[in-house]
Amino acid sequence: MKKIEYVLPSEIEKRSFEIIERELLEQGIKIPDEQKPVTMRVIHTSADFEYAETMCYSANAIEIAKKLIASGADIVTDTNMAKAGINKKALEKFGGQVHCFMADDDVAAEAKARSVTRATISMERASRLGKPVIFALGNAPTAMISLYEMMEKKEFVPPFVIGVPVGFVNVVAAKELFLHSNVPYIINKGRKGGSNIAAAICNALLYELGVRS
Repeated sequence: MKKIEYVLPSEIEKRSFEIIERELLEQGIKIPDEQKPVTMRVIHTSADFEYAETMCYSANAIEIAKKLIASGADIVTDTNMAKAGINKKALEKFGGQVHCFMADDDVAAEAKARSVTRATISMERASRLGKPVIFALGNAPTAMISLYEMMEKKEFVPPFVIGVPVGFVNVVAAKELFLHSNVPYIINKGRKGGSNIAAAICNALLYELGVRS
């Protein structure tokens, strides 16, 4: 039987990260220092060490994302679950807000009228916010596809994409579009991801800027 470890509530997160680091070492996995805070928080959120092998970062991704946040960029998610999980108070300290248009009635009406997904309409709305946006996408591959199509048409280029949709239909293909683009990204290869992972990545970036609340 596993022995119960008594840890103060304030020390649980710290202890969790110590366990993650130890187990990574035991598995012989070395995460680049600049990527470590993000990948480790994803593992902390999921208890899935496979992310240590599948998380992908474009050149200087962490620094680019941090500079965007520090300059007041907004974050757009593809689920209200991801929006709920992001530390909005921390983001507000830099002048940013979190948006999710997916559940808006007018988005649903327009999507039905045009026979497209709500994710497509949501990305179009986000492209018109008039300020830098980090896209944190953990659910809808069609959101990533829509962004890519806007790029192809030279209508809009996303400043940064966190692409971690989960699932089976078009998920891998949607991620690969951005793996071969010039857009700065943090992407998890394969089928895994989710709203909680998208939120965890955003929070890791915020915490790297020294703000938690």
